[in-house]
Amino acid sequence: MSTALKEKVGRYGIWSTGLRSEDPGLRTELAEAAAELEQLGFGAVWLGGNSAPRHAQPLLAATSRLTVGTSIQSIWDYDAETSAAGFAEVESAHPGRFLLGLGVSHAKLAEQYRRPYSALVAYLDALDASGVPAGRRVLAALGPKTLELTRDRAAGAIPYLVTPEHTAQARRILGEETLLAPEFKVVLETDPDRARALARDTLAMYLALPNYTNSFLRLGFTEDDLRDGGSDRLIDALFAWGDASRIRERIAAFHEAGADHVALQVIDTTPRNALPRTAWRTLATLLNQPT
Repeated sequence: MSTALKEKVGRYGIWSTGLRSEDPGLRTELAEAAAELEQLGFGAVWLGGNSAPRHAQPLLAATSRLTVGTSIQSIWDYDAETSAAGFAEVESAHPGRFLLGLGVSHAKLAEQYRRPYSALVAYLDALDASGVPAGRRVLAALGPKTLELTRDRAAGAIPYLVTPEHTAQARRILGEETLLAPEFKVVLETDPDRARALARDTLAMYLALPNYTNSFLRLGFTEDDLRDGGSDRLIDALFAWGDASRIRERIAAFHEAGADHVALQVIDTTPRNALPRTAWRTLATLLNQPT
């Protein structure tokens, strides 16, 4: 299953909050965007914004091969039985093409946040009992303990806001069989000041969340790196920017560190829930150019 899954999702995917929109007025554009991403060669689409199986349905219906995953569905906002029912519905309509991506979110975002690791274990137990196979779920694992849980109870890890160094550490914990598909942010901008300003605008909300800042500290960054919107060192580690060659090198570093797949999130001046289709085309062209 692991080898087949890795081949199915391919080396590159797109991470997007906009693609999980429930706006009826965007239904046609969502379908067109998903079909285009498939044609551009992306193997998977990852839906941000605390997405659920129902958000994958329109994209799966508009495509024939694309894998769609939630990245992530918070275990606090959807109980396991609801998740299992949603999974079963999508699986019936589009067998083998949906991945249930789960995570524990953050204490500042989930009022019921308590003992997150134990809660995640219990959630997986409930999914087992409801018939959701371990091979069709992936976890937003950052720390070593959750990565070990991923290795034992899921098909793969989808860590968010990480570096190639994290990927190397994660691969050592996961072993070779488990899918490792980190998210990585790309700024299609060559000017350092403009690129870093866009990156800092995006990073600001995450610097208030201890799950991420603790991860940065484990990776060797310091408290100074977390101040004033993030140091250049932190920004340059978490975001790819520059010319096509530099961006390709930054993405390739994840694969060299052990990633099977990289979920790419375009950062630009459009709203977070937009569909940056021109940028996606540019990114696809960039990835297909020779090094």
